[in-house]
Amino acid sequence: MSKMGTSVSRKDGVAKVTGTATYSAEHQLSNLVHGYVVTSTIASGQIQRIDISEATKAPGVLAVFTHLNAPKVFKPKSKIYEARLPLSDNQVHYAGQIIGLVVADTFERARDAAFRVKVDYNPQTLVIDATKANFKEAPPNFGEEMKFTTGDVASGMAKATAKVTQTYKSSTELHAPMEPHAIIVDWHSGDGATIYEHTQWVLGSQRTYAELLGISAEKVRIISPYIGGGFGSKAFPWSHAILCAAAAKEIKRPLKVVLSRRQMTALAGHRSETEQIIRLGANKEGIITAIDHEVKSLTSPVDVFTEPCTSITPVMYKTDNLRLMQELAVMNVGVPTFMRAPGENPGMWALESAMDELAWNLKIDPVELRLKNETKIHQRKKLPFSAKHFDDCLKVGAEKFGWENRAKEPRATSRDGKLIGWGMAAATFPGLRGNASVKVRLLRSGTAHVLTAGNDMGTGAYTVAAIIAAEALQIPVEKIRVELGDSRLPDGGLAGGSMMSASMAPAIMAACQEVLKQAKAKTAQEAFALLEKSGGAAFEATASSKPGEESKKFAFQSWGAHFCEVAIDETIGRLRVTRWLSVMDIGRVINAKTAASQVRGGVIMGISHALMEECHFDPNIGYPVVYDLATYHYAAHADIPRIEVAFVGEPDINFNPAGVRGVGEIAITGVSAAIANAVYHATGKRLRSLPLTPDKLLA
Repeated sequence: MSKMGTSVSRKDGVAKVTGTATYSAEHQLSNLVHGYVVTSTIASGQIQRIDISEATKAPGVLAVFTHLNAPKVFKPKSKIYEARLPLSDNQVHYAGQIIGLVVADTFERARDAAFRVKVDYNPQTLVIDATKANFKEAPPNFGEEMKFTTGDVASGMAKATAKVTQTYKSSTELHAPMEPHAIIVDWHSGDGATIYEHTQWVLGSQRTYAELLGISAEKVRIISPYIGGGFGSKAFPWSHAILCAAAAKEIKRPLKVVLSRRQMTALAGHRSETEQIIRLGANKEGIITAIDHEVKSLTSPVDVFTEPCTSITPVMYKTDNLRLMQELAVMNVGVPTFMRAPGENPGMWALESAMDELAWNLKIDPVELRLKNETKIHQRKKLPFSAKHFDDCLKVGAEKFGWENRAKEPRATSRDGKLIGWGMAAATFPGLRGNASVKVRLLRSGTAHVLTAGNDMGTGAYTVAAIIAAEALQIPVEKIRVELGDSRLPDGGLAGGSMMSASMAPAIMAACQEVLKQAKAKTAQEAFALLEKSGGAAFEATASSKPGEESKKFAFQSWGAHFCEVAIDETIGRLRVTRWLSVMDIGRVINAKTAASQVRGGVIMGISHALMEECHFDPNIGYPVVYDLATYHYAAHADIPRIEVAFVGEPDINFNPAGVRGVGEIAITGVSAAIANAVYHATGKRLRSLPLTPDKLLA
């Protein structure tokens, strides 16, 4: 019998490796037709003329939509990624913007006809260089002001005997999930639609598409059993999907739209480049006297998105003098969006790099400096942290890694002709939780079904749900069947912000308790016996869970520490990460196997961020110069060492009855800083701009 904390293989694993798991573009429908988006070749201006005559006459073409005959959509109350609706006018705001949709009987014919659309533009001056953008104070982010001050930073810096004032930069990162963005919309004669789309929020998508199409939510069904990677890019409808839904309604045929990798570079979101100035002051004992954190990031003309890098600063290190400031500028790019640890990842890159610089200035061990300055309260919320074990992450990590054996000076260690360096950095991510509802059914066959519209982004939610139910019902996990990703099921909440497990777990526990109550049984086995005796088919019950008053009493945060070794060949600027350890405090670990895999995935993504990922825009046309998974560089297996993962801490019962916090996003935070800190230890060279490419090592 599987209990929370043990290692259980994924229940969806066989389906995925054998190809029987069905993703959005793979659903087979009769009478299906295909759409291909037409995109702009300029980044700023107006469409003067758009000629669709040749495209309309092409073989198999059923319809061509432009701003002159755009299918009807309504402005939704719910969030969509681009506030500007597709094809709403003749304005072009970024290169690759959707300016049309061709519908044909095959994908190849739709694509061919799309390239037959001829467009004349009236180009305008584009802003594609951040150094020439006009930065202004960023607006509130989810209701929180981006500007914050407590104490007097100038006074705190004046009292400091050691100071760090540095600028840290990170490049634009593109969303490149394994599964491309795709949607099938099947419009029914009864004025409703079934939508097959990867969505991180099934019921949220149902409401949004209903608003977009001007129909009731009950007439929209969302089917999304599997997602091939999302990381924040599949939580809300994108423009291609909105256009597909509206066009399907007009042509009254099932319609599929799949973005190409080239189109995804402009249309599927990205993480904005950032420029961060960190000022740290500390006394000779290493106690921080002031922290000043200024950030610049970029957004799009079609919507506002701030990369909230300063969100981590009040939670990490105690100071009486703290100042936060974020600025934002508009460039002619597609809208940036949520990407694994939005804000926290680049924010920790800057802060943890600066902390390492401060430690070297003070000649204090970087681990000791963090232990001296950890804060017990959230310095904006003025609330104590619940179940915080950051110090254990640092101490356990240092012991396991052998940190005490670290050379005390840079450039002191070499192996096989390569310089060896060790680095470390902290990790953190807020504990978030939302509303969730779950139905549990006990069947006469001796099995239990868990049903919820919550989703599995590839993070192991099918298995997590089964483990929780198995423990609550005291039956083997093999006897649990889990159904996810259908809007006809109870609302399972959002698979984002690392909140799915924290939201779903208490709802599953409550539903299991309720179904036993309905059966008037103390155990599931007793309920099965009652069904067998009575001839009944099933007992079932639905229960919900939602946040309560706990957030008024505590601040909830997960914590971690990364330790790494790098080997650098200075003659060619080659950097390899050769050893890695991550220690995490995430509350109760439900499935040790998938939790460790989540951490490894985050570290791998962080290594990519540190060493490879960047997107440049063509200065003349504004288009991303990368266009597929070959030209957009990211870490492959050969780039990754064995990643050791350990968990510390205790269940966070103040947070939810299961004591569970999320693990999906925390692991990427601090990774890039740990590597850069190791590079300094190896070479004595401080790199402050990501990615850490060979040219920077050779400079």
